[in-house]
Amino acid sequence: MNKKNENLTWEEVKTEHIVNDKWIDFRRSAYKFPDGTIYEPFYSYSRRNFVVIVATDEDGKYICVRQFRQGIGKVTTEFPAGGIERKDGKEYGAPDEEAEDALEAAKRELQEETGYVSDEWEKLLIVPSNATIADNYAYLYAARNCRKTSGQDLDETEFLNVSLYPRYEVEEMIRSGRFEQAIHIAAYYMSVYYNKLA
Repeated sequence: MNKKNENLTWEEVKTEHIVNDKWIDFRRSAYKFPDGTIYEPFYSYSRRNFVVIVATDEDGKYICVRQFRQGIGKVTTEFPAGGIERKDGKEYGAPDEEAEDALEAAKRELQEETGYVSDEWEKLLIVPSNATIADNYAYLYAARNCRKTSGQDLDETEFLNVSLYPRYEVEEMIRSGRFEQAIHIAAYYMSVYYNKLA
């Protein structure tokens, strides 16, 4: 396929910021399509980039957290994850040149949420969190041979429990729809793929 002749880009012609506070920029936009047609509304939002850590302990068990997710109104099982801190105090926007390094954010989030640390880190992938509606990215990491060195150090809005699962149980939860975070599932399979290459 000759990508030079694709002409698939839309042009944003109007934007209204419906919610624009320190946490999110939620927008309604109109776009001009490649054929010149203008269509609206399209909704999108900006949030912080974040990390997801597929962590295993020294026995090869997966370190997971269980917490309530208001989007689906359920307690979910997932991997440790969290936002990359920005020095400019914003939760989103143009890249912050002094933002926390993604790997350092992953190490911090793993320890804060679970009390575990690792000396064996591997970057798996950087992927848009939801390219249809959001402009932030997920940084996926694997951490192996993790060891528990402390208790949790949770934020004021975090209420979560740590659970350890063997590989077969994680895969069963994924297959049965009980591991309900799409990016986390992608991170799991990326970690398995990279582990096979090692």
